[in-house]
Amino acid sequence: MRRPVRVVPRPRALRPRGRPHVGGGPRRRRAPRPRRRARRARRARASAARVRDQARHRARSRRAAGPERAVTPRWPRPLVVAVDAVNRRGKAVGVRLVRYTGKSPHLIHPKHLVDAPWHDWYVEHLRETDVVLDVGCANGAHTLKAAQRAHRVFGMDYDVAQLRVAVADRRKLGLANVHLFAWDLTRRFPFPSGSFDSALFLDVIEHLHPRVEVLREIRRVLKPSGRLLVSGPNSETAWRQRLRTAGLFAFSDPDHKIEYTQAEFVAELAAGGFEPVGRVMPVVYDTPWAGVIDAVGGVSLGLYARLSRWKRDVALSRPRESTGFRVVARVTS
Repeated sequence: MRRPVRVVPRPRALRPRGRPHVGGGPRRRRAPRPRRRARRARRARASAARVRDQARHRARSRRAAGPERAVTPRWPRPLVVAVDAVNRRGKAVGVRLVRYTGKSPHLIHPKHLVDAPWHDWYVEHLRETDVVLDVGCANGAHTLKAAQRAHRVFGMDYDVAQLRVAVADRRKLGLANVHLFAWDLTRRFPFPSGSFDSALFLDVIEHLHPRVEVLREIRRVLKPSGRLLVSGPNSETAWRQRLRTAGLFAFSDPDHKIEYTQAEFVAELAAGGFEPVGRVMPVVYDTPWAGVIDAVGGVSLGLYARLSRWKRDVALSRPRESTGFRVVARVTS
C-alpha cells in the first residue's frame, strides 16, 4: 500500500508577492516622487503629533483621577458604556432622520436648521463691510449665515462632498457674495497677507495637525485689526471625566485629535498669535443624552429648539459643563 504524499506548504518568506515580475534582470523599485515624499512626511508628522497629544491627555487624566472621583459622582461602568453607545449612535440617527423626514435634502445636523442666536453667535461680530474667511467651512452652514451680514465671504474645506452641499445651498439662497473652494488647510493659504477683516474657525481646530501653524497662517491673512472667531471642545466636563474613569474614548468626536481645558485653549491661541477679547464664552451643556436630543431633532425641530435652549441655559449657569469654548480673538502685535 502506497503512503499518501504529504504536501508541505511553501514557507511564507518564499511565497511570491504581488504581480509576477516579467522580463530579465532584477525588479527596479520606482523612486518616490517629491509630492509623494512630502505627503508621507506630513503623515508622519501628524502621527507623531497625535501620539504626543494622546500621551498628554492620558497623563492629565491620571493626575486628575483622584479629585475627579471626589467631585463627579461615579456611575457603574456598564451604565457609562450603554449611555455612551446611545449618545454616539443618536447623532448619526438624527442626521439621517433630517433627510428622511424631508427637513433637508442633505445629511445635515438639526442644529443648522434651527434659528437660534447661540448657534450663530459669530454673526453679531461681523460688519457689513467685512471680507470674511471661513476656515474649514464644511457644508457651508456658517459661511452662508455670515454672507447675509458681511460684504464677501470665502469658504474653504478639503471635503469636496461637503462643498457640493454648500454650493447647492448657495444657489438656492441666491448669494452672489460667497466664494467656495477646496483646499488643504495644512498648506499655505492662497491669499496675500492682510486680505481679511475677520476669520471663522468654528469647531475645526480639534480636527487638525498641525494646529499652531494653521493659526499662524490665519493670522497672516488677517489685517492687523482683524478678528478671529473661534470655537473648540472642552475636555473637562463631568461626562468626559466619567468616560475617562470608565476607560472609554472620551473625545466628543472620533476624528478629534485633541480636546482642551480653557487654559490650554487660550494658550494654543496665544501660540498662534491671538489673544481673547473679553470673556471666553460657553457653548451648550454637555449632557450624556446629547445623542438622544439629536435624534429628537431629526423628528421635531420645535422640540429640538426647546431642548437646545435648555442646554444653553445650563451652560451659562455652569460654564465648566459646556461642550466647548467660544472666543473672539484679536491679532497680537
